[in-house]
Formats: sequence, structure tokens, C-alpha cells
Amino acid sequence: MKLKRLLAVAAATFAMAAAAHAAPLRIGVTPGSLADSVEVAAAEARKEGLDVKVVELTDWTTPNVALAAGDLDLNYFQHQAFLDNAVRERGYAFRSVAVGVLPNIGLYSSRIKRFDELKEGARVGVANDPVNQGRGLLLLQKAGLIKLRDGVGARGGLDDIVANPKKLGFVEIEGPQLVRALDDVDLAQGYPAHFVNAGKPQIAGAGLLYSGVDDLYFAIRFVSRQDNAGDPRIARFVRIYQTSPAVRQQLGKSFANNGKLYSLPWLKP
Repeated sequence: MKLKRLLAVAAATFAMAAAAHAAPLRIGVTPGSLADSVEVAAAEARKEGLDVKVVELTDWTTPNVALAAGDLDLNYFQHQAFLDNAVRERGYAFRSVAVGVLPNIGLYSSRIKRFDELKEGARVGVANDPVNQGRGLLLLQKAGLIKLRDGVGARGGLDDIVANPKKLGFVEIEGPQLVRALDDVDLAQGYPAHFVNAGKPQIAGAGLLYSGVDDLYFAIRFVSRQDNAGDPRIARFVRIYQTSPAVRQQLGKSFANNGKLYSLPWLKP
């Protein structure tokens, strides 16, 4: 009798696991190059018998909330710096399971061609989330427009600016919306792929200054929960994403086929 109960429990457990794996792998993404490349990988995965559902989300908060709640199995929108900050602030039990594309950021303007043309009191658009804002402020410091407190690095915020000789005014904008900010500010932190996705590839390649493309800390990560990081479907999907020529072609298209705007760090030795 005891053996029958054990067999019944084992059968039920197996059935539940099989049912879970029969469901599609749900991946949360943000619009643009990330969504486009994941859609291509999902189509490739389906050809190999792996069902994938791509869930497009328009902000940088919901993908982690949905992953934590179990509504997603994986998300692909954040770099390691953003992930570290989210885990620190929200206590998420997440794990970075693989590295993806490394996007550049740039400083863009529709009003000036050189930084010395920037007038006193000019308005500058920066990301409103702490990590991407810090990355943008580092680029502004590299341009010689501001100076940050020593040692803050990518963790710097507006309160860490210790020198602002042009008395620049900063406008905090939701990251994905920075592409629309050029008409409203004199200079803006921007993401090249967002300009390409908005039908403005010429702007993507016309930044006044770019961040380096060899900083792995800012490569986009495939992120799961700790309790499902070993799901073989995740490893299978990542392999498809990283090896598919179609995905690589789509990424090139998303970055205007301009190699200075992105890199594929998993190809580096």
C-alpha cells in the first residue's frame, strides 16, 4: 500500500513536470533590438520543437515584477548593473544565466554638432533609473561637461555631480522614451537601437560621443529566477539565440549594421 502511494506521488510529480514543460517558455522583453532578436530566436526555436512565447513590455519595471511572480520564465532587457541594483532594492531571487548583446549608449543632439556649442543652462536628458543614469553621467563626464564625485562610477546620480560649469539642467526620462527627447532637450543620453527602431538609423550613428563597446558589465543578460535557472528549455533557447545566423543578422539590422554601436560578447575568446 505504501509502495502504491509512493508510485502515485511520483506519477503525479512527473505529470506536473511534463505539463509545465509542455507550456511555452515565456520570455519578457522590451521593444526594439531585444524584442526583435528574441522574436527571431523564438521562430528558430519553434522549428526545433521548443515552444516560446515572447511577451513585450514597455517599461523597465514590469519584466522583473512579472518574472518574480512566475508570469515569465525568463527576461531579456537588463544589464548586470541594472540587475544588481534591482536585486539590492527589491530582494529578487534572480540569476543571470547567460550574456546577450552589448549595446552602446551615446550622447545625441538635434541642436548642436560639438559640445562647445552647448550653451549655459542647456537642458540634458538622462535616464531616470539609477543605473542607466549613472552610465549616462559617466559619458557626460567623459565629454568634459560635468565632474562626478570620486569613486561613484556607474552608481553615480545627479546628487553626485560636483562640478557643472555650464549649469546644465537635467531632465530625467524613462529609458525607452529617451529616443523622443531630442526635440525637447539640447542634449540627451540615447540608445542607438532605439533610434534605429524608430526609423532614424542616421541618428543612431551620429552620436557626439559613445561609451565603449567592451564593457561586459553593461551587456544585456538572460535572467531567470533561481528556482528555474536549471530549466533545460532556457539553456536550449540561449544556445539558439547565440548561434543562430538569423538572430545575428537581425541584431546587425537593429544597430544599423554599424559595428561601433554594439558587440556580441559571447563570441569573444
